[in-house]
Amino acid sequence: MTDARRRGFTPDSGRRMETTGDSGPGGEPAAGSRAPGATPRAGRPEDAAVRSRVTLQDVADRAGVSLSTASRVVSEGPRRVGRQLALRVNQAVADLGYTANLQARAVATGQSTMVGVVVHDIADPYFSTIASGLMDIAHPLRLLVCLSSTTDHEAGEREYVALMRAQRARAVIIIGSRSDDAAQLAGLRAEVAAFTRSGGRAACISQDLLGVDTILPENAAGAEALARALVVQGHRRFAVLAGPRGLLTVRDRVAGFTAGLASRQVSLDPRLVVPGAFTRDGGYEAMSTVLAMGGERPDCVFAVNDVMAVGALARLRAAGLSVPGDIGLAGFDDISTLRDVYPPLTTVRLPLERMGEMAARLVLTEAATDRPRVMPVPGEVVLRDSTGTFP
Repeated sequence: MTDARRRGFTPDSGRRMETTGDSGPGGEPAAGSRAPGATPRAGRPEDAAVRSRVTLQDVADRAGVSLSTASRVVSEGPRRVGRQLALRVNQAVADLGYTANLQARAVATGQSTMVGVVVHDIADPYFSTIASGLMDIAHPLRLLVCLSSTTDHEAGEREYVALMRAQRARAVIIIGSRSDDAAQLAGLRAEVAAFTRSGGRAACISQDLLGVDTILPENAAGAEALARALVVQGHRRFAVLAGPRGLLTVRDRVAGFTAGLASRQVSLDPRLVVPGAFTRDGGYEAMSTVLAMGGERPDCVFAVNDVMAVGALARLRAAGLSVPGDIGLAGFDDISTLRDVYPPLTTVRLPLERMGEMAARLVLTEAATDRPRVMPVPGEVVLRDSTGTFP
């Protein structure tokens, strides 16, 4: 780095002072830096802006401390200073209205205070609840969570991770199912690897396919346990609202549910496995398809997520059918909005907020490990009034 001179003013007297160095600790840029011996050009509008910008050196001068001491106080680094010095620096920060240049700090340290989080649908309480849990961990650490929603799965996630790498984000957390598109998955995995090589940390909440720390919901096991419980309640003929084709979460939950029925000698008619969007409207439309099939009506309908189940419930009411009197209904996830659903919905409970906390701790508070960690999260079957009990 070249030896440059920085021009500034002490806040008390306004007299000009000369100090050397292009930047201060933590990447704080020197205001009005110029090459040695260069003649400043007067009269430019930007000169006034440079002279009026409050720098960390101004804070140190006002507090009567060294630049390194002021930097330690402002950045709240691991090396602490005495209480009285800290009070003086903080008072100077308040008096001068100083704001740290986070972009410059990111350039100097190679890492910003940003944490990237990408979900498939922020309107779905499944994703927003998980995001809330990880924000609870990030906030006390004074980290900025940048949340994005994409329905493009691996393609959109890859673009977002690339953006976070360009922003020197500290960590990225990817929430949502993987798809069966091998090429897109490989592209996302490569971008995540590039992000971690650049010094960032990464985690995902989904299937263990990205080579990073993973929170793994036990989708198949939860759906299997639900199927067995519904058979015990007396249900024998089932329909499944299966969500979008190609999503591995759908595959796992349908496969687990089918296996659970088979373990009780109950078969699932493939025609009654109906795909649909992972939304309320998707559940409404898929339920319409089931009702339009005619023939013997199912005893119970399993929607592979709760949001679809809410749409299915609305469709059943529109058809004049009683739940559970005419047909049972179950979901998966136990999202918070089920508190307002009547009748209360049978589902598989996942600790969504805790899953977010777990992912955040892995990349924000815990040391990195040589090999990625995989933390399975089991689901809990919660039987409520929507499925009832049949002889």
